[in-house]
Amino acid sequence: MKTPPRVNVSAAAAAHRTTVLPRVEWAGAQPNVIPLERERFEEVRALGQGGMGEVVLLKDHDIERLVALKRLPESPGLDQVLRFVEEIRTVGQLDHPNIVPVHDVGVDPAGRYYFLMKHLQGETLESIILKLQQGDAAAHARFPFAMRVQVFIGILNALTYAHRKGFIHRDLKPANIMVGPYGEVTVMDWGLARRIHTPATGAERVPPTVPASPRDALAMRTQMGSVLGTPLYMSPEQARGEHDRLDERSDLYSASVLLHEFLFLRHYLAGRESLPQVLEGVQHEQLKLFPHPPAHPHQPPVPSEYVWLTRKGMSKDPAERYQSAEELMTELRGILEGRIHVRCSRTLIKRGLHETLRKVESHSALMMGAGGVVALLLLASLAHLLYVLFS
Repeated sequence: MKTPPRVNVSAAAAAHRTTVLPRVEWAGAQPNVIPLERERFEEVRALGQGGMGEVVLLKDHDIERLVALKRLPESPGLDQVLRFVEEIRTVGQLDHPNIVPVHDVGVDPAGRYYFLMKHLQGETLESIILKLQQGDAAAHARFPFAMRVQVFIGILNALTYAHRKGFIHRDLKPANIMVGPYGEVTVMDWGLARRIHTPATGAERVPPTVPASPRDALAMRTQMGSVLGTPLYMSPEQARGEHDRLDERSDLYSASVLLHEFLFLRHYLAGRESLPQVLEGVQHEQLKLFPHPPAHPHQPPVPSEYVWLTRKGMSKDPAERYQSAEELMTELRGILEGRIHVRCSRTLIKRGLHETLRKVESHSALMMGAGGVVALLLLASLAHLLYVLFS
């Protein structure tokens, strides 16, 4: 592989960043504007490190805020440089509240490319799932099933936007989802993202023989048939290395695996340790519907409607999955509103109960008499009993 040219250190020094805003001091009612030039960015601490470089926390002394900087490692290979450039240009085109924004790019004094992005507060979904698995009371109070679905809808919002822009993520997993203290959901790490069609037409696929980007050209030359992504969360077609055939439904498979783990607090491939075992499971392990999946010891059973939903989302055949993020999001919102698809005896009973309760609400005036109140109490008790029995 040809080694990429190093950035000239003198050029990097020319890109040295200093503050431009002055300091303002007050002498009584009179402001004094004092020119101030200092290092604009001060490194605070490391946030993470991986094969694509490292992420560090910086203090921006001009805007007075914390930002995150992602930079390449020293002496990067050509594939690393190409992926890094593609990640910057991909995320730069995805201006959405649920996708981490890029603020700026540059070269540091050591000649390493970097980009600045928003510093996200909160914790990863990976960390949240671990707390739920351990029975953390605060985590369970904050993330009941309905809240977990709302978090997942935030992920789908990001995917809907990215897919409409023509990009698929290709590496969705709990570690790449940040949940903020106020419920903000951000999809991170678009380093493996790929353009699959132009946003203008939406249906015009990139021909398999034509690389969609310089990075994919490199992948075709050096990684033909290899596995790109995180095996536990990838779709069967991605696990087979069919990178030229991936579309939005591959992301939706990965997202459904993520939702399944978030709801059930166990991965559907739990117990498979080696890479060959995991890849075999991705290809052939089907979700079992009956008997009803056992409840995790730290939470009640997952409602049946979510069992069916995740099973469809994780179909091995892309044609049997949800065909768009919008379709999956519509069904999830319907479940939250009580509009449940009938797929078994449990979902039939719950659908009937929700429809009955909606009718009671729409005819509340008829239920105000003594007989109506008694009937309403009996109905509520029966509904609660059936809901517990058939969830």
